[in-house]
Amino acid sequence: MKRILIIESSPRGAESASRQLTETLQERLRFLYPNASFVERDLATDPLPHLDYQTVKGIFTKDKAEAESLKDALRLSDELSEELLSSDLLVIASPMWNFGLPSSLKAWIDHIVRAGKTFNYAGAGVEGLAKGKRAILVLASGGVFSEGPWKSWDTVEPYLRLILGFIGIHDVQTVRAQGMNIPGISDNAIPDGEKTIAALAL
Repeated sequence: MKRILIIESSPRGAESASRQLTETLQERLRFLYPNASFVERDLATDPLPHLDYQTVKGIFTKDKAEAESLKDALRLSDELSEELLSSDLLVIASPMWNFGLPSSLKAWIDHIVRAGKTFNYAGAGVEGLAKGKRAILVLASGGVFSEGPWKSWDTVEPYLRLILGFIGIHDVQTVRAQGMNIPGISDNAIPDGEKTIAALAL
């Protein structure tokens, strides 16, 4: 393990359950891989711009001359894509908001899921170009979504697994702090997540 990329998205600072679990995960990873380099991208303190007209045009144009004229618009997207592709392990930490992702994390996804960069069209399908990498999802939610009556309401883990699989990352593990707003469950949410971290296959 040479390089580990950590994507944080919660704006709640030290109060964030996902950040607390990511800190615990980092401690274990640093112990296991003392020579690995860690790259941390905090989407709450340093938010990415959502895709604008020029960036979208640059991503989708097939004209070489036009693409060259738009290379400045793609500079950030190129940087983010290379940051991912040069990493061995990706950690994505996210709260669930209204049964979905924070828009800051969606902005990061939109920058890095790119034809010719992280996937290629192949016949009637696609080929992910981020093969051989692993990912850990660190998710926090007010309710319990891994099982029970609200499981079908969880769009966060299924969506992230779909996106990661699309670009070639299929080795994905999940850590959860769930039930944060439910009395009788909330007190154990973070400790249960820490137990999961201790049991991860790293």
